[in-house]
Amino acid sequence: MKKILLILLISVAVVALAFQFKPIEKVIDKATAIVKTPSLINKDSLTIKSRVNIPQGYKRSFYPKGSFEDYLRNYKLKPYGSKIVNYDDSEYFWQGGHIGILEIPVPKNGLQQCADALIRIRSEYLWDNNRKDEIGFNFTSGHYCSWNKYAEGYRPKISGNKVSFHKTAQVNDTKENFYRYLNLIYMYSGTLSLYNELKSLKSKDLKIGDMLIKGGSPGHIVMLCDEVINDKGEKLFLLFQGNTPAQSVHLVKNLENSNISPWYQLEDNAVIPVSNYTFGSAKYVRFK
Repeated sequence: MKKILLILLISVAVVALAFQFKPIEKVIDKATAIVKTPSLINKDSLTIKSRVNIPQGYKRSFYPKGSFEDYLRNYKLKPYGSKIVNYDDSEYFWQGGHIGILEIPVPKNGLQQCADALIRIRSEYLWDNNRKDEIGFNFTSGHYCSWNKYAEGYRPKISGNKVSFHKTAQVNDTKENFYRYLNLIYMYSGTLSLYNELKSLKSKDLKIGDMLIKGGSPGHIVMLCDEVINDKGEKLFLLFQGNTPAQSVHLVKNLENSNISPWYQLEDNAVIPVSNYTFGSAKYVRFK
């Protein structure tokens, strides 16, 4: 009888010991997975392209030098660890969703919010590449406002949804006046106007410079700024965003998939969490 009891006690102890070490095995497995998934971030690099490595099995998609795609891919970044700062110089309350801050000033007037930041980047590219004739955006009312007309002295007269343009200023095509024009666009354009103005895209046709958008008040928008592709034709993208309140434009982490972060795999009509915002149904657009 004593022998039987001893065997039972030993059996119970073995079972208890097995259950005790099971969680440890899980911890070890997770730790091994982390070790096997190297970081894709180069902390000492100062451009989007050099800050983020290519995932295994992918290569960067080719875009010609001087293109908007190449311009975005090589956009300059502040040193790694720089914080997101609001327009009033206060620090944004959450610093856990980004891996880079773009070298683009945040105006103190608070106007350069999420859509505005992307409008500025696109407009500065066109300005710097002698394509100023292409700079123009719709107001939320649907009325088109071009840089050329603004430089010629035309200003909008706005009454509710009615907009008319009148020559009330002298000709001024300086860079300083260009930023006054952008401030006007920031006031009367945004995610809703871009959502209505720009044509929708399918995820298979996406490229650098395209945007993921939700129009509205509030809405949100992010821009694709780098692209890699594998032998199966599957693409991954990097994303950056501005925000409301107006703040530093930043390169976001992928908080849903740490294995490829900060790269994103984008699909049609998908729920896509991006840093501090979740797109409930993805819609993609492209600047004209």
